[in-house]
Amino acid sequence: MSDAFTAEEQRALKRAVEALNQKGWGFGIGFVSALGLFCATNFLVLKGGPNVGSHLRLLHVYFPGYTVTFTGSLIGFVYVFVLGYFVGRIVSGLYYRLTCWIG
Repeated sequence: MSDAFTAEEQRALKRAVEALNQKGWGFGIGFVSALGLFCATNFLVLKGGPNVGSHLRLLHVYFPGYTVTFTGSLIGFVYVFVLGYFVGRIVSGLYYRLTCWIG
């Protein structure tokens, strides 16, 4: 039995690795971004003060339901995770196509 892959097997393996990379990048960017918003929101909530998170509060324009509260941080986590997931997949896909085009 030969250890070398056929051309069709190589293409299938390449497609599988590309899909896995896109999912990995999507999950990674989504989770890190969402965790950042979650931590920033809860830091401001714990810090307190008369006008908590006046700049961060503006995100409710893009993320309906988001507020600078603990519940709002959970809502924001979901929004940012989904957005980051799609951004990560797009960046990974563009990177893959660019490297195939150049190399």
